[in-house]
Amino acid sequence: MAEPDEKATAAAKRADDDGIDLLLAVLPDDLRRELDRHGRREALLEVVLDLGRTAEARFEGETVGLGTRAVSREDLAHVTARLGSFTSDNRAGIERTLHRVSAIRNRGGDVVGLTCRVGRAVRGTAGILRDVIESGHGVLLLGPPGIGKTTLLRESARVLSDEVGRRVVVVDTSNEIGGDGDIPHPGIGRARRMQVASPERQHAVMIEAVENHMPEVVVIDEIGSEAEAAAARTIAERGVQLVATAHGRSLDNLLSNPTLADLLGGVHAVTLGDEEARRRHTQKTVLERKQAPTFDVLVEIESRDRFAVHHDVAAAVDAFLRGMPPRAEIRERDDSGEVRVTAPEPPTAEAATPLGPSPGGPLRIFPYAIGEERLERAIHATGAHATVARSARDANAILTLRSYSRRQPPKLRDALARDLPVHMLRSGSGGEIERFLREFAPARDAWAGRPAYDDEDRGPGAEEDAEDGARAVLDAGRAVELRPRPPAQRRMQHAVAERHGLSSISRGREPNRRVVLLPADRR
Repeated sequence: MAEPDEKATAAAKRADDDGIDLLLAVLPDDLRRELDRHGRREALLEVVLDLGRTAEARFEGETVGLGTRAVSREDLAHVTARLGSFTSDNRAGIERTLHRVSAIRNRGGDVVGLTCRVGRAVRGTAGILRDVIESGHGVLLLGPPGIGKTTLLRESARVLSDEVGRRVVVVDTSNEIGGDGDIPHPGIGRARRMQVASPERQHAVMIEAVENHMPEVVVIDEIGSEAEAAAARTIAERGVQLVATAHGRSLDNLLSNPTLADLLGGVHAVTLGDEEARRRHTQKTVLERKQAPTFDVLVEIESRDRFAVHHDVAAAVDAFLRGMPPRAEIRERDDSGEVRVTAPEPPTAEAATPLGPSPGGPLRIFPYAIGEERLERAIHATGAHATVARSARDANAILTLRSYSRRQPPKLRDALARDLPVHMLRSGSGGEIERFLREFAPARDAWAGRPAYDDEDRGPGAEEDAEDGARAVLDAGRAVELRPRPPAQRRMQHAVAERHGLSSISRGREPNRRVVLLPADRR
């Protein structure tokens, strides 16, 4: 790639200060003069006005008072009169800038505090993660408020649209990424921006972006609800790259959040053999990852210049649930802009011993009291990433009936002695086995991001169900909910909906997650 010329580089550096005068112009004159007296505009983060207190200017690493007088109601009215209307989440912006003013109200709805935050489009911030962002994998950014997640997200949108040439759509709640007004800030480059009328609508706009505008990349700030997490999984299932932020600071912090744990694959309980439970010093029922993660890569932003990167979210979650701290790659940027990458330490021999299915490998199932032929048919029907193991020696999981697990005949007892996770069914029916496979061994290509569907992805009846459902929607003009299917088959059913000009969403949790077909004007 050609090096930018000196004028372009200088312009990029000056972008930090673009539009700051427009933000300061809304302040009362004496507070603006006090701020000018302190200087250091390039380090200003926000100005805080609270009724009855001295105004404050917050810089990187320091907070200073602006004068000695207390902020009055007239000061607050002076600022709000120079802004557009506040949205339902008490935020207002200044057109064609990235600055944001947020209001604090009393119980009567009157403004009693304002946070005037400086927004900057800083070129080069995504350089430390450029290879990760360009990889095409879904990337989830975590970090505390004010650490620069949105700035990084904005620059990622610009890099992917302008320099990589991908079709990028930014789903912009509260106009934080693309700035206020109908014309987005140049900080997002040629990425298209879809505004969100209210935070409660973000999940619907996420789906609309994919269905209506054919993006290769969707950029989202602050996934925070179960509906948004479900929408993110639906987008990922369609082979669209996601670059997003979420509420949380670290992998384990997010995994303990019941609303957002699905982004990392979710957690459920499985039963271990006696020996394995003793070796782990745990009860026989332990937590395991439930399904494929929505995001492939997780980035913990520890500071503006230090990042911990988990390149394989599935492996990191598995390690954490087994009591082994996930080993992240550390990336640090020094004062000169040079990036130092520290690879994670290799796991110890004990930590490397597989306790179940390896991330990326098939679930090798040893069936006891369940017919091998019936299990093979169920694997074929669901497209599960699994094989039948002819002996416990070749397996990484045991499938049996609950009644046999209680009696533990000699052959099963020998299998249990191999310390493998045990999955118990109430019956050995084909439907029961298929439900087990959909939950524990979803099709491997569900997270491979492939743009097309091969014949091997099409489970028996999945496409026919979608075709029948589409005809019913077109005839009756009402939504039709299809039967639960594994991820690869749901992707194919979404494609059927698009072929008929219909909308579609995924609903529910594994193993009961299914596609809902909707008339074109509904979501």
